[in-house]
Amino acid sequence: MQIIPVIDLLNGVVVHAKSGERQQYQPIQSTLCNSHDPLVIVQALLDFIPFTQLYIADLNAIQKLEAQYTTNFRVIEAIAKNFPQLSLWVDAGISNNTALHDWQALNVRPVIASESFATIEHYLSLNLAEQPHILSLDFFPQGYVGPAELLINNDYWPQDVIVMSLENVGVNAGVNMPLMMEIKARAHHQNLIAAGGVRNIDDLKALKTLGIQHALIATALHQQQITAVQLAEL
Repeated sequence: MQIIPVIDLLNGVVVHAKSGERQQYQPIQSTLCNSHDPLVIVQALLDFIPFTQLYIADLNAIQKLEAQYTTNFRVIEAIAKNFPQLSLWVDAGISNNTALHDWQALNVRPVIASESFATIEHYLSLNLAEQPHILSLDFFPQGYVGPAELLINNDYWPQDVIVMSLENVGVNAGVNMPLMMEIKARAHHQNLIAAGGVRNIDDLKALKTLGIQHALIATALHQQQITAVQLAEL
């Protein structure tokens, strides 16, 4: 079982994501360090567990806020420079080839989020054939957001697919196991990555039993609800 730490960036600082209510996100309070500075947070996570991949959500870009390609782009650029050993997975609300090209310049793996597309044609207009990317199937409290074809037909899926349950993010509510089972049944050879709700080692064991080998985690790490020893044993 591999876990991938998450940092959510808003206006250049790390915030605590809760239930997908992005307008309410506040600077993170972590037991790992007394800071919400992105470089300090990444180092604290590395000191806690030796990970090789990091998921970054650029909330300015996802929400199309002002300065979306400057504030957090520079922060992510600094993370890439200071932690060259990490593979960075970046969700920056990419919805066109210009934005895709901008992030390719940083040599990150772009996360292509279903919520960024109204139609399957829009999704297919991206030049993704030669770009290792990750698809995020996005589920809000009201349900799936994105082209229906992208959810139903796994022929559109790349090798790595995130099942993003935003309602479960940051609230210690547990993983949406029925949703994970539903998407697992549709996947063939794809690697599924659970996102949202992991509270403890038991949640990770349940995912592993289901055949899910990867999980995105933030709150449970910052609150030390999962220990490095437990992860090593898993």
